[in-house]
Amino acid sequence: MNHPPTYADVLSARELIAPYLPPTPLVKSESLSQWLGCEYYIKCENLQPVGAFKVRGGVNLVGRLSEDEKAAGIISASTGNHGQSMALAGRLFGAPVIIYAPAERVNERKLAAMRELGAEVRLHGRDFDEARVEVERVALAEGFRYVHSANEPHLIAGVGTMGLEILDKLPDVDVIIGPVGGGSGVCGLCLGVKETHPDVAVIGVQSKQAPAAFRAWKERRLDIVDDADTTCEGLATRVPFAMTMSMMWDQLDDFVLVDDSDVDRAIRLLAQHARLVAEGAGAATLAAAVLLRERLSGKKVVGVLSGGNVPLNRYAEILAGADG
Repeated sequence: MNHPPTYADVLSARELIAPYLPPTPLVKSESLSQWLGCEYYIKCENLQPVGAFKVRGGVNLVGRLSEDEKAAGIISASTGNHGQSMALAGRLFGAPVIIYAPAERVNERKLAAMRELGAEVRLHGRDFDEARVEVERVALAEGFRYVHSANEPHLIAGVGTMGLEILDKLPDVDVIIGPVGGGSGVCGLCLGVKETHPDVAVIGVQSKQAPAAFRAWKERRLDIVDDADTTCEGLATRVPFAMTMSMMWDQLDDFVLVDDSDVDRAIRLLAQHARLVAEGAGAATLAAAVLLRERLSGKKVVGVLSGGNVPLNRYAEILAGADG
């Protein structure tokens, strides 16, 4: 399956993952709603078994591999959440998993979780993209099933089940905001929502400190190489990816950038007002809602809290920070 996924693929993914992953809560925050001037709902993907939305795609993809592919083993690159997804799915379906993670500025909690789920973790390079390039070389040389973190239709279809679940609980939603690293999340949201509710606006958000996908979307080109100097490792990609970018060009309604300092503030707001733990990528959607407050006034808005895998020491530092 090398073509972009379809709505039918999302429906099929829901059937496959249902025995393994129950729907996550969609919670309205009365406090944040009052503060933002809209009805603000939080899609709690931080409550997934691996603490992040990526597991939907991992289970859908690995569950569809041939026995030969499973036996050969899976290899991928990840800053953490995709790797955990692959590790859990590999354990569920009997496939060995190797994950390459960057050797610098790593989330130790995510690395430990991947190992606990049975993956072999190898550290390489200074960031996600250097680890990814090495994975592609090793996969070709040694015959592993390479799983790209974005250009994989079954991954995108799997995470698209988030959109179906949002519509199940809030069919009159106006706006859904999703974080963008490689783009599988917002592409899945568009797939899961727009077939039946084309007027729902899906908005992507990325860090100003890692704007490659944002620039590619704005400029409609793939030959972007940018910095990824963000503290939000889930948003830290230096280049755009072909499949997800083509889908975002076709279906994403808007795309905004937020500063890492605004994301830290959103982490504090989610802790204070919703009693929810968010990592940087997971809180970026609330940061975007704050940025777009006037535009969202009076609307029903869902922010995808995509993950909650934040190291405890980093979380303590953020919570101790002061809002300006």
